[in-house]
Amino acid sequence: MIQGKLRKRVLVVDDEALIRWSVSEALAEAGWQVRQAGSGADARAAVGEWAGILYVILLDLRLPDVADLSLLQELRRQRPEIPILVMTAYGSPEQTRMAHDLGVVGVIDKPFDIRTVVSRVDEAYTAARWPEDES
Repeated sequence: MIQGKLRKRVLVVDDEALIRWSVSEALAEAGWQVRQAGSGADARAAVGEWAGILYVILLDLRLPDVADLSLLQELRRQRPEIPILVMTAYGSPEQTRMAHDLGVVGVIDKPFDIRTVVSRVDEAYTAARWPEDES
């Protein structure tokens, strides 16, 4: 598999600074290059800056400027090839189903075990069908 050639990158989107920090630290220790975003606007900017780069998005469904699935829909339209895992403390079965219908690779309920998050991000990256890396 070609993933060994690629630099593993992840965008962690959560408005809670402690969650963002702890998840980011654990992912960095596991060899990931981590970018953080604390709002929908920050996430949009990061996605724009990482255009053409392969990565995973770990997305909280409730952010200060986004309280529905609109950001997820937007990200799916912009980067349909990017695996997205959503995190939520308030997810209803209907919201979870809708997130899956939008193509997320998984839903992680808060509170969560940090090792589980790292494992799920690794699995999402490995399962993605990336184009050949020619570098």
